[in-house]
Amino acid sequence: MDTSTENVTLCAAFINDVLHVYQDKKAEYPALFSYAQEYDLSQPFDHVPIHVYNNICNWIEVNLGKVSTKRLGREIGKTVYNNLQQNKLISAQPHPHEIMEALVKVASQMIKDPKRRGWEIREKKAKSVLMRRTQTFNSTMQYGLLESLIFKSGAYSPLVKLVKSVDKGHEYDEYLISWK
Repeated sequence: MDTSTENVTLCAAFINDVLHVYQDKKAEYPALFSYAQEYDLSQPFDHVPIHVYNNICNWIEVNLGKVSTKRLGREIGKTVYNNLQQNKLISAQPHPHEIMEALVKVASQMIKDPKRRGWEIREKKAKSVLMRRTQTFNSTMQYGLLESLIFKSGAYSPLVKLVKSVDKGHEYDEYLISWK
């Protein structure tokens, strides 16, 4: 996977969503908040270098653990889902495929990357979808995000499984999302 972040930006809303979860711990985690201190995050659609977001997410994983990172991803997933519904990018009772297609579209709009990286749908089947992470997002957080989104779909017995991992030598992280 191409991990370069040169000229890659994302909307400040992503950073605000993450920091909001830890707002009541600001005094305990000054290092976490220091990553974004030089940026004006007051306008959610203003763009900030993606490395700021990545540094924040990685700090959480290293200092608070994978469970906290996955939990954070679930919270972000709820926010993403609500925004997809509010902006009518998904129906009232969306199918999992519909949600994942909307995620791909929104990521491409909210992230400015000259290489057009973000999310890809690799394969869709009746009861599954294979998602590929092509952007430098934190893998653990994205797992939680996908988990939250699939649960919001109302699909019966949803499951997210990391089937390929950059950490294990694969070129990309790939997540198999399935349901019954």
